[in-house]
Amino acid sequence: MAMDSHVKIAGHAAHPILVTIPLGLFSAAAAFDGLALATGHARHARTARAMIGAGLIGGAAAAPPGWIDWFAIPDGTRAKRVGLAHGLGNVALLGMMGVSYLLRSDRKRPGAAALALSFAGIALAGVTGWLGGELVGRLGVGVTPGAHLDAPSSLDTAHIGGDEARIAELAADAADARAEATGTPRGTVGDAGGIASVTDAAGRDITAAHDRADLPAATDLTNADVAAASGHA
Repeated sequence: MAMDSHVKIAGHAAHPILVTIPLGLFSAAAAFDGLALATGHARHARTARAMIGAGLIGGAAAAPPGWIDWFAIPDGTRAKRVGLAHGLGNVALLGMMGVSYLLRSDRKRPGAAALALSFAGIALAGVTGWLGGELVGRLGVGVTPGAHLDAPSSLDTAHIGGDEARIAELAADAADARAEATGTPRGTVGDAGGIASVTDAAGRDITAAHDRADLPAATDLTNADVAAASGHA
């Protein structure tokens, strides 16, 4: 099941947007460090230092939305563990880049320690970037519920991901479609969260003939169900 982000920019999760700023700046800084080593020109090293400084500011802005979303992930899940590794790795990345910045001077080329921290930080960023991709692409963190290939724009305030009533309606439609296709009964969720009634594919109430605990709830909804129910399968 997907988990929507709690901090958004124009309808999208804020952290994946903001994190591109420090990652881009740190990568460019490493490239300019390489130029400084290759050419011996101090101006490239000064450019790298400026980019690291800007990247540290960008990282400080990107971190809070990421941690807010992490605290919302249910405990005991793989997403919680991967998210913690992703977050702590990025904290370590900012620390390494911060020390590299402090070791540099505008008047001379950086020393071996500053360069080593910069290049090691880029390698670490590759690891934390993969973990971030795992959170979104594999574990569904920051994905709008109801997302599918023909979903309307996130700027549309009536889009499916932000309309809980519409999602519930589609859940019921999807459950009906499954019941009709498989000939199996379906459950309807009551106010207390349990199965309140059972109907067969034809809509007949057969509650008394079935063990409610063994039946799927109408709200057992997947993205594929939403797409099918909304005509986008």
